[in-house]
Order: sequence, then C-alpha cells, then structure tokens
Amino acid sequence: MNDLTNEKNNNQVSYDESQIQVLEGLEAVRKRPGMYIGTTSARGLHHLVWEIVDNSIDEALADYCDHIEVTIEKDDWIRVSDNGRGIPVGLQEATGLPAVEVIMTVLHAGGKFGGGGYKVSGGLHGVGASVVNALSERTEVTVSREGKKHFIAFSCGELAEPLRVIGETDQTGTTIRFKADPDIFTETTVYEYDILAERLKELAYLNRGLRITITDERPDEIRQEVFHYEGGIRSYVEHLNEGKEPIHEEPIYVEGERDGISIEIALQYNSGFGEHLQSFANNINTHEGGTHESGFKTALTRVVNDYARKNKFLKEEEPNLTGDDVREGLTAIISVKHPDPQFEGQTKTKLGNSEVSTITNSLFAEGFQRFLLENPTTSRILMDKSLMAARARMAAKHARETTRRKSALEVSSLPGKLADCSSRKPAESELYIVEGDSAGGSAKGGRDRHFQAILPLRGKVLNVEKASIDRVLGNAEIRMMITALGTGIGSDFDLSKARYHKVIIMTDADVDGAHIRTLLLTFFFRFMRPLIEAGYVYIAQPPLYGIKQGRKEYYCLDEEELDAKLQELPQTPKPSVSRFKGLGEMNPETLWETTMNPENRVLLQVQLENAVEANEIFEQLMGDEVEPRRQFIEDNAANVQNLDA
Repeated sequence: MNDLTNEKNNNQVSYDESQIQVLEGLEAVRKRPGMYIGTTSARGLHHLVWEIVDNSIDEALADYCDHIEVTIEKDDWIRVSDNGRGIPVGLQEATGLPAVEVIMTVLHAGGKFGGGGYKVSGGLHGVGASVVNALSERTEVTVSREGKKHFIAFSCGELAEPLRVIGETDQTGTTIRFKADPDIFTETTVYEYDILAERLKELAYLNRGLRITITDERPDEIRQEVFHYEGGIRSYVEHLNEGKEPIHEEPIYVEGERDGISIEIALQYNSGFGEHLQSFANNINTHEGGTHESGFKTALTRVVNDYARKNKFLKEEEPNLTGDDVREGLTAIISVKHPDPQFEGQTKTKLGNSEVSTITNSLFAEGFQRFLLENPTTSRILMDKSLMAARARMAAKHARETTRRKSALEVSSLPGKLADCSSRKPAESELYIVEGDSAGGSAKGGRDRHFQAILPLRGKVLNVEKASIDRVLGNAEIRMMITALGTGIGSDFDLSKARYHKVIIMTDADVDGAHIRTLLLTFFFRFMRPLIEAGYVYIAQPPLYGIKQGRKEYYCLDEEELDAKLQELPQTPKPSVSRFKGLGEMNPETLWETTMNPENRVLLQVQLENAVEANEIFEQLMGDEVEPRRQFIEDNAANVQNLDA
C-alpha cells in the first residue's frame, strides 16, 4: 500500500508558486498572438497593416493628416507613412522613456484614453503599434517633428536602436516600417496587394478628401494606385451602384452632429431587388450592424410611410409598408463618428451605444423628410418602388408559408425529389445539390445513406439577381432547396434550424456546371448569407479525367493534374485516358470513390472574405447591365486557359 502511494505521489506534477508565470512587456503578445490579432494566418498578417494604418487615420480624423502612403517593399516589408503631427518623442513622465518608445513597447499606451490626444479614434485599446512591434522581427520608426527627424528601431518588440536625431526637416509625420516575424506567421508572410488595396480604397471613401496611396514594389513593374474621393460616401454609393440602373440620378445625402456624435448617410435606389447596406463606426466596418443601423432603418420606414399616407400613395385601409418594402433596391452607406464607441465583442463588428440609435433616427429623419418635400419627382419614384415591392411581398406570402417547415423532423413535408439521409444530427449530415436526374441517380446509388442526402435539380435554377421575391419563391427548384434546408430565407433565416451542416454543390466540371454553381451561390449569398458565413457551403470537385493502366485506375481533377500523373506513370502498359462528360456518366461506385467518400474527396469551402467585393461581383456577373459583364470578361479573358465548347 505504501509503495502504491509513493508511486502516485512521484507521478504527480507539482503545482505551487514556482509554476506561476508573469509575462513581461510584449512577451504575452508573442506567446498568445491570437488574443491580439485573432489569428496568425494570412488574415492576421494583413491585420498588422490595419493596426498601423488606423493610427494614421486617427490623425486624419483629427484634421492633422491628409495623405497616407502604404508601400509593400521587396521581401514583404511594409512601410506606412503619413503627414500628421508625428508621434511625440519627448520623455513620458511615468516611465522616463521617450513617448514613441512607450507607444511601441507598452500595451494600452497611447493618446486615445483621456480624450486629449484624439476626439475620435478607431483603435480604442492602444495595442495596435505595440502588437505589430511585438510580432515583427524588425520595426523601424521615423518621426518628423519640431524641425528634426528622429529614428528608433526594435527587434521582436525589444529596443534595438535607441531614439536618436538623424537630420533636420520642415515636414511633420510618422513612418513605420516593419517585417512580420516568420516564426509567428508560419503560414505566410506574403501580402496580397488586392486585399490591402480594397480596404484602403474603402477608407478613402469614408474619409472625404483624404488621399491614400498604395504601392507594390515587389514585382518587376511597380504597381501603384491613389484613392482620393472628394464626394466621400456619396462617391462610395455611386461606386457600389455601378453596373445597376439607378432610379434617381444623385445619391441622397444626410449629415449632422449632436452631442459630439456625427453621422453621414448616403443612399441611392436602383431598379434591382436586392438591398446593400454597409455601416461603419469610426471607420470600422460593423458587419453585424448595431444601433446606427437600427436607427436608420426605423427612420427610413417611418418617413416613407408618413409621406405615403400624407400624399395618398397608401389608402387608409391599406397596411403600412414594411422595412423590406422600403429597402428593396436600396444601396446605402452609414458612417458614424463617436468619441466613445462601445463595440460588442473584441471583433468590433456591432455598435452597441444606445444613444446612437436615437441620434441617427432623428438626424436622418429630418434630412430625409426635407429631401422628399423638396424633390417631389424623385419622391414619387421612390414611393412607386416601395409599393411595387409591397405587392410582390403579398403575392409571395403564400409561397413563403408553403416553403416554411413546421418542424425539422417532419420528413413528410420534404420535397419528393429529396433522398434524405437517416441521420437526424445536422452536424454530421450532408446535402448534395446535384445537376440533373441522371447525376442524381448516380449520387443516390453511391452515397452513404446514413449521413448523405441528395437533392437533384432540373436544369438551371432562377437567376435571383434579376428576380423579385414573388418570382424567387414561385420557382419550384428554389422552393425545394428552401424546404430541404429548413432555415427559411432573408429576414426569416434561422441558422439553428439548418438540417445539414454541409451543403455541397456538385455539378459537372464544364461551363454549364460552372454556371449552375454560380446561380446557386448567387441564391445562397442573396437569401441565405449566414449559411455561407457559418462555413456550411461547399463545392465538390469531381474528376475531369480517368486513367486506366492495366487493372489500376487513377482520377485527375484537371488537365494539369492529368499531365503530372501521366509523366509519373510508366509507359508500359500504355495508359488509357478518358474524359468524363458529366457526373451522370460515372457509375455510383466511381462517384462515391472520387467525389463523395470523405476519405478521398476534395471539397472547396465557400468563404466570404469581403462582402462588399462579393456583392459587386455578383451584380457584375449576374445583374441586368451587360457592359460591366463585358468588361469583366475582357479583363479576365487572359486567365482562361481552357473553355469547353
């Protein structure tokens, strides 16, 4: 008994005061970088740039800076320069160190806490510059201020070269140059120009008059763009409506300030059926909305209904227009600047200040009412648009109710073409949406019935980008998908009711198959976007080629993989190559082995990196306007190597 007790005690790990660790300075950031930038993937790498750019934007918000330059240097160094006041270089009283050193090496240090340095700021936690410094193998800061140019450098967050004067200047501003640490960013340290350019363009729209330059010095030919919009968010709305047919020429613009909180709202209606609303708080994209969005929506609906009643567009016995009615075909940007914004969660994607709803509601209502009274012709067009949307909504009401499932377990209400799986656990269940009855037959024969459901669609589904809600819900194929998924659509969408956590689009590997995929993705993006955001939507990758050599068979996704495989195989016996014309040509066993078996298949997860860019692409490719689509084809034709006849 004593031997057993001693053995147990010897195996125990001691837990006492010696086990308690205190991480000093920026060591905590290097130890747990995900806590500060979310991830050390490519997204986290680009986040480093945003942290530094945000500091320059704060100078612009304070009216001290009108030009920001972002440069991707060779070897993926980043250089961000502004012509603001320059980071203070004098000794900071509490630490006895130069202020610039404190800002670069101490978390929660900056001019954004007491209200003296910045009235409005996007970076609220004072961790931006110091976190970038901690996660970079080398950081260099050059400050032009008070007639002198100062320089200080760091290595992995530690001081490498103390602050010194390196020259005289009549300019002011700050330049921060850094190289991300590959020991932290193990996935990649290579920046994507397009990702940086898109966000910088957005910032230029949101800050009227600010000039932002981005330069890529890595390729043989230097690439550079300058973003500068005197129209601000009005120009942004016009940009988002390119490729659409606006129903009034100029965007409606409302701005105002109350209690130190300023709002800007620009909106323009188009002849389409979708709604595109983007909101920002202190230049931060509030993807999940918040009080500024709710205040705007409430005011818009109320003002339109009041105007419609007073001017007899709505009869007494008719019900009020809904929010969906008055926002059909709307493109709008809401930008709020708040001295003390409260964001829900560390991700800063939802504004929570309750007072912002009231202020946005009041200021926008006043401005929008004035616009309607002063522009009766445009007002009539907007009323007619909303009334048409209301009629379409009423016509679709019955169709919507018939597609809404009473219970996720009521199999009897599922569409007849659906071959459902036996599992009732959404987390393990998969729905394959396949092209045609022939492919559906092969998929049904090859699937694992326990967790794989098959829904064959006939032909090409409706292009929802060009259709009103009543046409969408009147389409048999779309009704089948809505019913099978169980989530509802649009404002009724409920992700928790999803019957499958993998929705796999499986079409032929040809042009028609690609078109069907795009039509389905358009539907999911417009009516079930949370399904994409949750990572539930996938694209199957069926093989295009089969190789037979003796008794052995190989499958290749594309021509490149085929060529590589043929070079790898011995030439005796001679391999025979066949090209699959479609999924329906494959027998069930082959389809299972190549495309449906979780051990062998290749699935592409559909991810939404940039909702604004995705929205533009869907409008460009699937909308009514031909010219933007022609331009897209011309711009990208050089990238197409093989096009099916």
